[in-house]
Amino acid sequence: MIIDERLSIFIDALEWKLPDGLDQLEAQALKDQVPIIRRPMQSYLGFMLGLLKPASILEIGAAVGFSGILMSEYVPEETTITTIEKVPARIKAAKENFKRYGKTDRICLLEGDAADVLTELSAQGKQYEFIFMDAAKGQYLNFLPNILKMLPENGMLITDNVLQDGDVIQSRYAINRRDRTIHGRMREYLYQLTHSEELDTVILPVGDGITVSRRIK
Repeated sequence: MIIDERLSIFIDALEWKLPDGLDQLEAQALKDQVPIIRRPMQSYLGFMLGLLKPASILEIGAAVGFSGILMSEYVPEETTITTIEKVPARIKAAKENFKRYGKTDRICLLEGDAADVLTELSAQGKQYEFIFMDAAKGQYLNFLPNILKMLPENGMLITDNVLQDGDVIQSRYAINRRDRTIHGRMREYLYQLTHSEELDTVILPVGDGITVSRRIK
């Protein structure tokens, strides 16, 4: 948690209430230790989607479908939502949840490794006005080239979990050896976003840290 946990709980209590029924899905995911977006990120996504009303959304990392269902609540009915997941158990759960919440016709789940799926979508010339990345942190940098090909001018890319509970600011020698590769890749990803001539990026201490990038050319 980047900000004081008590402060975060206080803010959540003031400003955020999940759409009907999603609190049950959130509780089950947390019980099953499935990583889903935290309350501050939920609030931020809902606000941004309500403001931007994108015609097309791509999510990288569906998990059990929680965030896809959440996003569908804040965009017009005609908005297309595509999400990617590779873990079989999560794919099964996501499909069940999309059916349970009446989202089967609104959310398209693509099965497979995100690197392969993104390459295929990019080759097909797909474009998405809003891209939300919440997948394996060590792969963010590898996904970026294809993402940029699919992000039109003024399109938004939001990436979750970029500050690694604050570890991203640490020297690599202060990080557990097994985590150093991810640590290095995340720092490089942040550098690429903030120094790209194609993107205007801000880093925000929302939840576990997010980047918000707008395609400028």
